[in-house]
Amino acid sequence: MKKKQFVFFLFVLFFASLFNAWSQTTGDAGMTSTQFDMSGFPLWAKDLRRGEIVTFGSFPFMYFFANFGYDTYRWANNDNDMRYAPWPFNSAGTVGKTTNEKIITLGIAAGGSILIAIVDYGIMRYKRYRLEKEKSSIPIESPVIIRKPLFENEADSTASAGTETK
Repeated sequence: MKKKQFVFFLFVLFFASLFNAWSQTTGDAGMTSTQFDMSGFPLWAKDLRRGEIVTFGSFPFMYFFANFGYDTYRWANNDNDMRYAPWPFNSAGTVGKTTNEKIITLGIAAGGSILIAIVDYGIMRYKRYRLEKEKSSIPIESPVIIRKPLFENEADSTASAGTETK
């Protein structure tokens, strides 16, 4: 009986995925773009969003490195006993982490992710500062030189190329 239920479940799942794929391809051709526009938000909101993305994006990597680092610390603290060896070097008789050690590892990973986001924020602030400094370093009385195209006739013909009448 279990086998029939499993096959029925797979059958329903297969047709649901087909329906989902069909519904995505047969949309209205006149629909507008759903791209999100961030131009109306203040700079601090954009910075906060970037920090959130960097924090959550770097968390898996930081969790991996925190696990490896904490396992290496445990291994060194227990006189290089192979039961405490880090992940790629451990064997079947490995001593697992306690709940407190798992929480410490998570805290280290979260702190590292937040630190990466803060460093990224500092780099972006410095880049903005340098850009503003370059903009403000132009003297106020300096003349602005506007150059004409080399061949004015070519510029006129390329501009009116799309409006030709027969």
